[in-house]
Amino acid sequence: MATLNLKSIKKIYPHSGGQKKARKKKNEPEKKINLQVTEQGVVAVQEFNLDIADKEFIVLVGPSGCGKSTTLRMVAGLEEISEGELLIDGKVMNDVEPKNRDIAMVFQSYALYPHMTVYENMAFPLKLRKMDKEEIDRRVKEAAEILDITQYLDRKPKALSGGQRQRVAIGRAIVREPKVLLMDEPLSNLDAKLRNQMRAEIIKLRQKINTTFMYVTHDQTEAMTLGDRIVIMKDGFIQQIGTPQQVFDHPANLFVAGFIGTPQMNFFHAKLVKENGSYLVSVGGIKVALSQEKQEALSKRNTAEQTITLGVRPDHMILTEDAANALTATVDVSEMMGSAVHLHANAEGRDVVVIVPTLSSAQSMFAPGSQIHLTFGGNVCHVFDQEGKNLEF
Repeated sequence: MATLNLKSIKKIYPHSGGQKKARKKKNEPEKKINLQVTEQGVVAVQEFNLDIADKEFIVLVGPSGCGKSTTLRMVAGLEEISEGELLIDGKVMNDVEPKNRDIAMVFQSYALYPHMTVYENMAFPLKLRKMDKEEIDRRVKEAAEILDITQYLDRKPKALSGGQRQRVAIGRAIVREPKVLLMDEPLSNLDAKLRNQMRAEIIKLRQKINTTFMYVTHDQTEAMTLGDRIVIMKDGFIQQIGTPQQVFDHPANLFVAGFIGTPQMNFFHAKLVKENGSYLVSVGGIKVALSQEKQEALSKRNTAEQTITLGVRPDHMILTEDAANALTATVDVSEMMGSAVHLHANAEGRDVVVIVPTLSSAQSMFAPGSQIHLTFGGNVCHVFDQEGKNLEF
């Protein structure tokens, strides 16, 4: 059980020998670098500020290379903190050895000792602490029961499936009864079905043990289902922090809007206009009045009329027969998903996805090349300025 405070944390990787002075050779293609490069080196994590409450489950999510694993490793003490402060229960931990931070970590690779049994793997960190044998036995068996691996205690890792090995790795971490449990993409090596099962197991686990969780993933489904709060990162910067529902309903910018949600949000070139004191979005010759909540948010900021990017989620697009007051789209692909049909279409020069309930005539209705008419409500519109910022914020 612990609180964590990350205050203006930075990670800078120094330039390797000669790298800083290297010049681009003639006709050499330009290399795109998204991370900031300074005199000191490459900045992998920028001004990371986060307060984590006791027993809270925090998920860091973002694409590969965004700095989430580096942040986790700085908390664990496996990476040096270049700038800022890390506090655990109010105590500065920057220069404290990893073994003295009372933190356990579960890695992407299970990192089990192949010559040891499951019992011996789980007991090993306690033996290093020279703990009493009876206490070791109690903790190992208790953790095995929580994770439902009691029947595998005498087996070697090679005799276990991927999911079972991951449970052993988690068990080895929780027997220490750490203040903080760090998990770095622990499910990425599992198949889809097993990932779903293990997600449910982790949710059950956090209800049974009194510890604070910090979890890293690139899978936004994991983030949405596991986290009390989500920290969305890109290129070393925090893009947004909030509950899963908050970041889904009110994305702070275009990146968050496109990253959170499956299939991803549809985007259109549009205009924000004001008529008779009310805000409307104008796209493809139609105008849709925004909801009262959005009107108030925009009015509060005295938002001016402007060119915008309009975002609408696939399940918020509505098929209509009223062609005069709708966007016309041409179907490219129709995917039967069982309970719904995912239509990939082209509307206003943009590829869009529309989710509609399964119909008996779905195959004939949505044949490639057929035209459909789409509309949406003002309560589901997300309006972003030219820099990608949500105008409601």
